[in-house]
Amino acid sequence: MERATKNKICPLEKAVNTVSGKWKIPIIWQIQEGKKRPSEFLREIAQVDRRVLNQQLAEMVSDGLLTKRSYHELPPRVEYELTELGERLVEVLWQLNDWGKLLMDRE
Repeated sequence: MERATKNKICPLEKAVNTVSGKWKIPIIWQIQEGKKRPSEFLREIAQVDRRVLNQQLAEMVSDGLLTKRSYHELPPRVEYELTELGERLVEVLWQLNDWGKLLMDRE
């Protein structure tokens, strides 16, 4: 029999931890339209800091939500794209968006 550990979390907690971060949902919302470069995120997401954006993008790559492709050219170019797992997250976020509309209608 498997022993329970103190650090074991449920799937919902894992999902929430993966998307938590001030800019992760706006990043997903922007990238659902296609590949993006960091400069595009900086233009489209108000008040995001370049350092924080790069940190959030790296976490999202590590979590399997995005892929990062670096082009060996001058000037250097980097593009991010949703993975299949990231595309599944977009579907969930659209459902959450609809639920949010229901909440707003109650106000």
